[in-house]
Amino acid sequence: MKQKVTLNSMSNFILLIAGFLLFWEWLRPLEQITDTGNVYLFVIYAAICFLVSFFIHNGWAKFSIKLVSLLFILDYLFLRETLLSKEWFQVLSLEFRYNIEIIGNNDWYLMTSLFRSLLFLLLLWLMSYLLHYWFTIANKFFLFVLLTIVYLAVLDTFTVYDAQLAMVRAFIVSFIILGLSRYVQLMDNGAYKDNIRHVFTWTIPIIVIVVMAALLGIYSPKLNPQWPDPVPFIQSTAGHVGFGSGSVQKVGYGEDDSRLGGSFVQDDSKVFEAIAHDDIYWRIESKDVYTGKGWERSEELNYQALNNGQVNWRTFPLDRTETKPYETMVHPVSTNSLPKVVYPYGVSQLGSIEEQTFFMDYNTGMIEVESSEQSQGSPYSIQYNAPSFSLDELKRNSDNDPEDIKEKYLQLPEGLPDRVVDLANEVVEGKENRYDQAKAIESYFAANGYTYQIEDVSIPEDGGEDYVDQFLFETQIGYCDNFSTSMVVMLRSLDIPARWVKGFTGGTEASEQPALPDDYKLYEITNNNAHSWVEVYFPESGWVPFEPTSGFSNPTEFYQEVTSDTETEIDRTEEEQTEQETVEETKEKEKTEEEEKDTSATGASDNQNGGNGWLYVLIGLIVLLIISAIIVYVRRYQIRDWYALKKWQRLSQKLDLESGYFYLLNLLEKKGFTTSERTDTKTICVGS
Repeated sequence: MKQKVTLNSMSNFILLIAGFLLFWEWLRPLEQITDTGNVYLFVIYAAICFLVSFFIHNGWAKFSIKLVSLLFILDYLFLRETLLSKEWFQVLSLEFRYNIEIIGNNDWYLMTSLFRSLLFLLLLWLMSYLLHYWFTIANKFFLFVLLTIVYLAVLDTFTVYDAQLAMVRAFIVSFIILGLSRYVQLMDNGAYKDNIRHVFTWTIPIIVIVVMAALLGIYSPKLNPQWPDPVPFIQSTAGHVGFGSGSVQKVGYGEDDSRLGGSFVQDDSKVFEAIAHDDIYWRIESKDVYTGKGWERSEELNYQALNNGQVNWRTFPLDRTETKPYETMVHPVSTNSLPKVVYPYGVSQLGSIEEQTFFMDYNTGMIEVESSEQSQGSPYSIQYNAPSFSLDELKRNSDNDPEDIKEKYLQLPEGLPDRVVDLANEVVEGKENRYDQAKAIESYFAANGYTYQIEDVSIPEDGGEDYVDQFLFETQIGYCDNFSTSMVVMLRSLDIPARWVKGFTGGTEASEQPALPDDYKLYEITNNNAHSWVEVYFPESGWVPFEPTSGFSNPTEFYQEVTSDTETEIDRTEEEQTEQETVEETKEKEKTEEEEKDTSATGASDNQNGGNGWLYVLIGLIVLLIISAIIVYVRRYQIRDWYALKKWQRLSQKLDLESGYFYLLNLLEKKGFTTSERTDTKTICVGS
């Protein structure tokens, strides 16, 4: 009997491991199709829950280990206070009260990252309990296998996740599970006992057959798809909104810009804090290849270490540009894990308290930091020379662009519609120099009714539709990517080198300001501040930033060389321009407040505009699963007895005496009868 128990336990453990690998396939796509980060921590927590459910039988011990693991993960991801300290409990209490209030107001999308992670960890806890029961006690696998295959197929069809390898892994694990579960059934019925060799003689053929079948399926010739792809039909029905890589997602910095478009929802999660002299743009990188759908790099990233943090890379020549030296301190938020270094224009020196090494790609201007696990999220200082460009100098710039600049930054796709080029020529008509032409295109969008909007933003069709052409002539609504990409393409069509730049706007002033030197303030930069803009090349002045997006203003300083005769006129012009900007900002603020009031009054949310529909569905499923699990747990003994009675009735109807006998022994063992008691029962059964 000990041998049988050992074999049964070992087989169940193998089944549990295989089941966990299958469940892992549900977690792998989260980083690509959602805004979930640190997925490896959730995988580790799921593994802990599986192992604890199998090896530990005391209910309180299982509960304690899972709860402590959950708190450790939340503390690692979100909490800076000392674990289990008074401040730590106060922060948790505030989080709970705030999110409960949010739920009560039906503003689910405003839940904090900590609370969303807590709900997800509770879901993993619940799923590990249910799957452990299905795998090792009920010995039921087929439904979960089927749901996994359907889940991967749907993701592969309708999202950016490539599930080809996931399907192969799921196929192999699923059939191994089904084969082993049959072995466990036979062993419970007494067909295999007292010989551990049967485990290997049963398992090895299963693995060989499944692997051979998988290889045959992968490498055998296949017919072309016999059914039409449903995605284009659904896209056309939905107006090309909310599908593909541009599907509804949270705003923030991302590295893949090959497919622009689609809707965003706001995310006020803090990315970093900065002590800065002014509200400045934080640059991360530029991209040079426009494909008609988005942006890519013409060269692979080639990072080189910065010696003592010294940055010799410039977007403008220091000897021809007026600058002012400043210093800023950036403190990344560890819970948001921004993988890049942000910096203002004119960066010259990077410094860090921790032992960190900075690396830079001189083609894109992207900087990364190499640090230990303990120093991740450590602050770093930046010395920079803020530029101020002379308008007269920019207007005097020649058109003698270097060949390497023209080759890289005049690139356009062959299929660019002619009407884009015609529009660019029309906008700059009468402008004689490069600066005036760039300003004409920069101001064209705001002057012609182009609307800044992050919801219901279209995506070009997979055919020949161009991203810029769609925005300029069809939708005329979009966010920074639409405006900045359109300006770059229009400039390039005029043989003016330009490039697309990504980073963050200056953020907002923190409500609580520390003691700082004069004119310095603490700014909070969130995912909502992720932004893209334009840099235009001037042969004698370098790369100059421009801001075409409606509602945004360029923080770069420009000045005009004046004489005594024209000083009064220029001062008047600047005063009028300031007044005009103030009026526009007031109107924009009133419009924003009016929209917010309308939204709160009608109970509207991103969900009604296609922004958060899937969030409500997911939350509903989570609530349904939790309620179902509670009902199942409360009624578990009744369900077990009902299942046992039904199975006994089936065996009785079939007159399967052997199976019925072993089934009764198994029930008696689960009820806690000793070996001698079950032997007496055996004698009674045989005698009967």
